[in-house]
Amino acid sequence: MSYVKPVELVSTMIDAGETKIFLSTRDTIVRAIMGGALLTIAAAFAITVSVTTGIPLLGAVLFPVGFIMLYLLGYDLLTGVFVLGPLAWLDKRPGVTIGGVLRNWGLVFVGNFIGAFTVALLMAIVVTYGFSVPPNEVGEAIGHIGEGRTVGYAEHGAAGMLTLFIRGVLCNWMVSTGIAMSMIAKDVPGKVIAMWMPIMLFFFMGFEHSIVNMFLFPAGLMLGGDFTITDYLIWNEIPTVLGNLVGGLVFTALPLYLTYARTKAPRTPTTRRLDGSKKAASSIRRPVASRRPSVVRSQDAVLTSDAALATD
Repeated sequence: MSYVKPVELVSTMIDAGETKIFLSTRDTIVRAIMGGALLTIAAAFAITVSVTTGIPLLGAVLFPVGFIMLYLLGYDLLTGVFVLGPLAWLDKRPGVTIGGVLRNWGLVFVGNFIGAFTVALLMAIVVTYGFSVPPNEVGEAIGHIGEGRTVGYAEHGAAGMLTLFIRGVLCNWMVSTGIAMSMIAKDVPGKVIAMWMPIMLFFFMGFEHSIVNMFLFPAGLMLGGDFTITDYLIWNEIPTVLGNLVGGLVFTALPLYLTYARTKAPRTPTTRRLDGSKKAASSIRRPVASRRPSVVRSQDAVLTSDAALATD
């Protein structure tokens, strides 16, 4: 399995961010729609597995298939461009501006929502036979998820909002790490294994992903979930987007950039340290034989000169 060292990885991520910022509007929207759709169909799959088997861990283990497919195909998620675009801006790539980064974020957000909402509508049709019967057990589970992740937070007030935000932060720490890991190998098996780990972790831990939620909450409303659009926006989507932004920037983009793209020069011994070591070395009494001119010492030793020998 090939391995890309972190220095090369960060360079690749910066290049990817620059490319996405200059991508045409049409291509950005299309890739974002498909990215949102593939991720959320995998979320529907994971919920179906969890409900039908009664083993939530199994759903989490299988959920990363959507993430893997979309990144192998070069599609985009908002959680990903939250990291890649700013890296290109930090690196001062020609033509990369804050305006360009924000434009990219906005287009990807719109595209992801279109893709996620489309899957939500299609899944609602599937679990209700075209809205002709009550939702099946999977549909009921999706509706209850929407309730728990909106009014469930609202019941705790400010503490609930803080918890929601932190779950968004932790989510995109893992998801953006998965995006970085997609570039850390050059062969498909290596990419798959590397991406799988952080995505499985975030899903099983119940962290908040803004794109997955673009599917869960519209689908929940269609399937009879007891919450409103305002609940969804105030008590989930907006804080989750902000948390995802902070998590991606603070825990993935900045650490990688600062330590690999803007690496400080290695530390070297200072003059004071060298002088101190010389004094320490000169204060040590050595056997007479060790002071003979034929003995060559390291830089911190006191070298015997010809003049000193003549004095002796």
